[in-house]
Amino acid sequence: MATSNLSRKTGVIVGDDVLKLFNYAQQKGFAIPAINVTSSSTVVASLEAARDKKAPIILQMSQGGAAYFAGKGVANDKQQASIAGAVAGAHYIRSVAPSYGIPVILHTDHCAKKLLPWLDGMMDADEAYFKEHGEPLFSSHMIDLSEEEVDFNLDTTAKYLKRAAPMKQFLEMEIGITGGEEDGVNNEDVDNNSLYTQPEDIYNIYKTLSAISPYFSIAAGFGNVHGVYKPGNVKLHPELLNKHQAYVKEKTGTKEEKPVFLVFHGGSGSSKGEYKEAISNGVVKVNLDTDLQYAYLTGIRDYVLNKKDYIMSQVGNPDGEDKPNKKFFDPRVWVREGEKTMSARVKEGLVDFNTADQL
Repeated sequence: MATSNLSRKTGVIVGDDVLKLFNYAQQKGFAIPAINVTSSSTVVASLEAARDKKAPIILQMSQGGAAYFAGKGVANDKQQASIAGAVAGAHYIRSVAPSYGIPVILHTDHCAKKLLPWLDGMMDADEAYFKEHGEPLFSSHMIDLSEEEVDFNLDTTAKYLKRAAPMKQFLEMEIGITGGEEDGVNNEDVDNNSLYTQPEDIYNIYKTLSAISPYFSIAAGFGNVHGVYKPGNVKLHPELLNKHQAYVKEKTGTKEEKPVFLVFHGGSGSSKGEYKEAISNGVVKVNLDTDLQYAYLTGIRDYVLNKKDYIMSQVGNPDGEDKPNKKFFDPRVWVREGEKTMSARVKEGLVDFNTADQL
């Protein structure tokens, strides 16, 4: 069982427990879906799916998702809404996650150069939480400087890993651009060659970061694209990940067949075969967002279409002019329908990534 060697079996896990879970995932051939959450509702939908499928899960907030958590009416010119929303979301997840009886990794998604003040603010909160509780508020963060020069990317990532290391906090970094568009970051027009990371880059990153801390993962580009596209429009090459692992193994002399924790970005719309091959090559985390946004919509959309005549006014429907409609327009009713369809799609991912029944 995935939890057999974890010091904390349920709720948000950190440090060595995350390390052990990632190692176990590589050994058993599964990856953990990372779900972008933007509200208590999307958190609940994700946790329910993982509980029902007896699986660990990663809940993550993007900069835009974190701002939404704080409220769209809050100013964000200095990342204050994104910081406040991320911290509020983290405390909420920490409060409710133990009720679901599963281990949860609490993560934040893409942080580009212009968003580094957001990461700084969250790490301030991590350090304050660590001082009081002996662990960071978040299990991990992602720093994404893949659009910058490689040296700047690595040097800056190393600086942040040095800050995270005393807290045993994980840091995910990206090398090689993920195409497409997500959360306001548009890479739809990048050169296709930049979508594929080279083994030498992976080894250089591994050598530099492993000298600081073992708590890191790498999102290596192998043709990944955010969003969902028609079959054939995206050329994924997960076999490249095996070459990365083999190169690092050779250069370091380690006995580990898969020395690097790899991350699969742009997972929505990919085939089950592509998932399976990527996971077999050491991927421990797969991001899912676009598919889940649509899944959440479908439940609410279908409810509204099916109950149209019961939600056009507070009183009066096909059952009678004086019949009240409160039980139809109560947000707890129609929002719940979105949670159900999103949860069903998360469950599908848990099966596809072989995460189901690992607890």
